[in-house]
Amino acid sequence: MQIIAALQAAVTAASLDFEPTAAELDAIEQEMPLIQAEVELLDAQIMTIDRPANELDTRRVRRARRRVLAVRRALANTAADEVAG
Repeated sequence: MQIIAALQAAVTAASLDFEPTAAELDAIEQEMPLIQAEVELLDAQIMTIDRPANELDTRRVRRARRRVLAVRRALANTAADEVAG
């Protein structure tokens, strides 16, 4: 009979007790406009869940979607500029 043992140390709560690095915090800060835009889109969609969407709701959702796309495009362009430059 062959014994099978774990190759990695067991994951415990103590091993997960750490703070984010400065680089991780910077990445979160750079993505914060996208996070805020996605939250606004979600809020607009939640408002229309339990009732029929009127014209104002439709515009609010459409505007929020466009903002998410614009922020994603800006982040992608920023990342592409950093890679190229």
